[in-house]
Amino acid sequence: MNVLVRDLSEKTLKELKRQAAENKRSLPAELKAILDERADQRRHFRKWSKNVNRIFNELKSSGQKFPDSTEIIRRHRDG
Repeated sequence: MNVLVRDLSEKTLKELKRQAAENKRSLPAELKAILDERADQRRHFRKWSKNVNRIFNELKSSGQKFPDSTEIIRRHRDG
């Protein structure tokens, strides 16, 4: 799929071209790499977040009580 991006600032375009040159890529290849990496990060974050929520809900529904982390942090901080 092709995507058209309009009205990038000169500052942004200059930085992207510099980054592409540093990575020995064309500007379109650099933009594709940036977008692919960002999409991968979001996918991993959603998976991680889903697992954290699942674990939290399992612990919460287990009836087990957990101390308030604020108190634990204060004890360690104060001494």
